Amino acid sequence: MSSTHEDISDEALLERFNGGDSAAFETLLQRYERAIYNFVLRSVRDRDRARDLTQDVFLKVVQRSEQFRGQSKFSTWLYTIARNVCIDHGRKMVFRRHKSLDEPLRDDEGGGSSLLDRVEGRDLGAEREAIGQDIQARIAAAVEELPDDQKEVFLMRQVQHLPFKEIAKIVGVPENTVKSRMRYALERLQAALAEYRDYAEGLA
Repeated sequence: MSSTHEDISDEALLERFNGGDSAAFETLLQRYERAIYNFVLRSVRDRDRARDLTQDVFLKVVQRSEQFRGQSKFSTWLYTIARNVCIDHGRKMVFRRHKSLDEPLRDDEGGGSSLLDRVEGRDLGAEREAIGQDIQARIAAAVEELPDDQKEVFLMRQVQHLPFKEIAKIVGVPENTVKSRMRYALERLQAALAEYRDYAEGLA
């Protein structure tokens, strides 16, 4: 990242880009390309398609850069574009192929570990491995079964670690609605783990 840009805010970088500084956009790309790719990947479940859609997202940033008025953070605006790209893609798909969250990621995306392995972040030990894998499978299945509005909030919060306030702006609903959707999602996951609730609480 250019030393002349690394300490500049996202919003100022976009302004510089609009003024003709192409390196400012490169800095924004370096800051957000991986995060946006991961965000899109959780939606489309296909790495090649996620790469294409990520390019579409940043192309739209270039095309709409002068429309940004600073009424929200650049990151909020960017994730809103990414979300809309994913929604538009979903509408165009006649058939959807859903991939499990516990499918191993590529080495450059987590060393062959799954998303749930990374969230878990624990060595269960040989005697707990079987039940741990069962819990992961139940969580993965439960997340896949969440209603779309709950699933997107859950993934933004748990995978992207976005604050509720920012998620609300991206989704376009009140913050309390976002919190409600997250609560409902967690309740569904808890119900899916009812058989192993005591065990799961011990892992917290």
